[in-house]
Amino acid sequence: MKLLRKTFLLFSIIMLIGCSDNLQEKGSPKYVAEIKEWHSKRIENLKKENGWLNLAGLFWLKEGENKFGSDKSNDLIFPENKSPKFMGSFILKDSIVILKVNSGVEVFLDNCEEVKEMELKHDLQKGTTILDHGSLRWNLIKRGDRYGIRLRDLDAQLVKNFTGVDTYPVNEDWRLEAEFEPYNPPKEIEIPTVIGTIEKEKSPGSLVFKKDGNQYRLDVTDSGNSYFVIFADRTNSKETYGAGRFLSVNKADSTGRIYIDFNKAYNPPCAFTKFATCPLPPQQNFLKLEVTAGEKNFGEGH
Repeated sequence: MKLLRKTFLLFSIIMLIGCSDNLQEKGSPKYVAEIKEWHSKRIENLKKENGWLNLAGLFWLKEGENKFGSDKSNDLIFPENKSPKFMGSFILKDSIVILKVNSGVEVFLDNCEEVKEMELKHDLQKGTTILDHGSLRWNLIKRGDRYGIRLRDLDAQLVKNFTGVDTYPVNEDWRLEAEFEPYNPPKEIEIPTVIGTIEKEKSPGSLVFKKDGNQYRLDVTDSGNSYFVIFADRTNSKETYGAGRFLSVNKADSTGRIYIDFNKAYNPPCAFTKFATCPLPPQQNFLKLEVTAGEKNFGEGH
């Protein structure tokens, strides 16, 4: 019996040592510091006024009048104790949304000019209309043929209590050289969203890379100086967010090389809030691979 206990203890120690080795950082001090600085900036961006931690509501508009305020009889119910019971209405007609503010209620445009009635520009238009009342801020969004009001609370508890996002230890082995294979002409790909719609985007090509002797590819969209990637892998719903992660990949450098750095894989907004309208990975971007790099899941996810 004593021999059995000693054997079990020795086995446990070996397993702990093995796990400890797996959790160690790997890479040059300069590279590790670079990734940590990138992640630190990422956390700061999440906490900003236009970050994802302060979302307080997402309300889809119906055709016609949509009353808003804190009273439960409204079509759009704003937070109690932070807004009057009856603030006004959003009028949706023929793809145009007009705001009408009730008498005695203060609503400001860009935190300076009081407004009573105006046409709203949505988030896909230049000069998106930003409105506020107290700590609340909102704007019109357009998704497909649907229009909604995205509400933020600049005094949100999640921002105050936010301590960061867990990540895998930095591992330079997950910085992989890739080849860009262009589509001529660009290929239209279907990107599903969490709200059940399908967005069609143009993909200029795919990134092809190898890991542990196996070849993989990811369709990308163009983001100017970089490619945007939405991908899923076998860590999803286990250690990472169930609906996949995002990645930004710099275009070819002066030497013509492209690197995919999975240490910079990050959670979509929906990992932090149920009030986001995240795109999901297209089917072809599901990797039969455990990507043990980048951000892990946040809380219980959404």
